[in-house]
Amino acid sequence: MVKQVAIIGGGIIGATAAFYLSYLKGHESVAVTLFDEDTGQATKAASGIISPWLSKRRNKRWYALAKQGAELYQQLVNDAQLSANAYCRTGTIVTRKDHADLLDLYHEAEIKAAQTPAMGNVELLSSAEVKRRMPILTNPPEGVFVSGGARIDGQHFVAELLANAQQENLAVVNQRVSLDGSGRVLTEQGPRQFDRIIVATGAWMHETLKPLGLSLKVRPQKGQLIDLLVDMPASWDNMPVMMPESMSDIIPFNHGKLVVGATHENDGGFDLTPKEAAKNQLFENAQYFIEQLSKAQITDMRVGTRAYTEDFSPFFGILPTMPSILVGGGLGSSGLTTGPMIGYHLAQSILSSHLVDWNHYTKPIGTYIS
Repeated sequence: MVKQVAIIGGGIIGATAAFYLSYLKGHESVAVTLFDEDTGQATKAASGIISPWLSKRRNKRWYALAKQGAELYQQLVNDAQLSANAYCRTGTIVTRKDHADLLDLYHEAEIKAAQTPAMGNVELLSSAEVKRRMPILTNPPEGVFVSGGARIDGQHFVAELLANAQQENLAVVNQRVSLDGSGRVLTEQGPRQFDRIIVATGAWMHETLKPLGLSLKVRPQKGQLIDLLVDMPASWDNMPVMMPESMSDIIPFNHGKLVVGATHENDGGFDLTPKEAAKNQLFENAQYFIEQLSKAQITDMRVGTRAYTEDFSPFFGILPTMPSILVGGGLGSSGLTTGPMIGYHLAQSILSSHLVDWNHYTKPIGTYIS
């Protein structure tokens, strides 16, 4: 008998879960419906960098999840036949303002790379060597290059995963839905009963779970980024991405697209209005490294709402009060790195009884939901 599975939320977790529910062994036994209205969705508003290895964060569970997430990407790219528009391994340049700090970072990278094949090669670069790899820069810093780093476009990534899954067992319904107290999905066409439900509604999860009498320890955070169109020769395609210390990420895409961001605005809440002050700050951060930029080159400003937990850690698991419902969220600014791994685990838990120990990656679900 085919199990009916619902996914509420079509961001990075929901889309990856949908893909793996259409791909992993046993996918023939499920039919999947994904509900997503997508207003304010962080993933579709995001472009980012997959390179967690040199993060300053010291949360061991977060690092284990982020490290595994970065390693999953190559498999996911192959499994879903994702295009370079969605994901491209370009290498990452990480900077420090103090040279001694940069040397410490380089030595840390060498140690980690010896045990982490996904990092690839690690090199200490002078400013001239950074300029050679990123010729768009006019004021290049020195940095540490990690060849395994990558860039990702959230909107392309999600769209390609869902298009792939729709060829198998996925139906996508573009509407906002809710739950009732018994766990039914309330749609515009009426209530629907599912055998299993994945809730991945990000910063809106508190609203989703409220009918179940549950409270969620998650807050919204506004993130804004800008797109610029820059005249670049084709030979500059696939430049590395750059993570400057205490400044906005610089993410070159092919064909002259340059992404700068994103902001972290705790007081922005669910406000999706682009702000001129944020645009100016992002532009100034980029212009510090690329002097020839002008505001006339800004083609778009994207806004999304992230979900943050009190300890800045993602979470996922099964609701103890209703075991048919699984949840995943609290991704914060690392969602493009950690989200796919969570989606994979949630999909696997529906299709297989052989699971890894989730406590290695997340605290018990009761830490965040009560």
